[in-house]
Amino acid sequence: MLDVVFLAMFAVLPVMAWSIYLVKFRRRYLLHKRIQLALGLVLLVAVVLFEGDMRVHGWAERAKPSPYHETWVPCSLYIHLPFAVSTAILWLVVTIRAVRRFPCPPEPNQHSRSHVVWAKLAAIDMLCTALTGWVFYWLAFVAG
Repeated sequence: MLDVVFLAMFAVLPVMAWSIYLVKFRRRYLLHKRIQLALGLVLLVAVVLFEGDMRVHGWAERAKPSPYHETWVPCSLYIHLPFAVSTAILWLVVTIRAVRRFPCPPEPNQHSRSHVVWAKLAAIDMLCTALTGWVFYWLAFVAG
């Protein structure tokens, strides 16, 4: 699952960027909504499977061959985890609020300004989650 999540983020970020482009420049609100809900579902499934795998098999034993096992690997994980947790919370909150506050089909309304602010923060957080996750993955399982 570590490899799957590592590779999945290479797909999630461009799809997220494309979805943002569609809504911001093409005003494709319904397509943006569908893409974001699909991304949210894919990420939810990936995180649940990933966390299950980590609880059953762990990661520390697999990272022992890394020359950074006792130094940079824990440090990179402690940097990554706040981004990962805050991203999950932000995406959930932004998605629930958008589903509740935008009409169907979606179009701009009084919630739009707030949605843009919180969605930008969630997107930046997702980028930071991916970057710090890739660093952790490389230090723990590739380096050496």
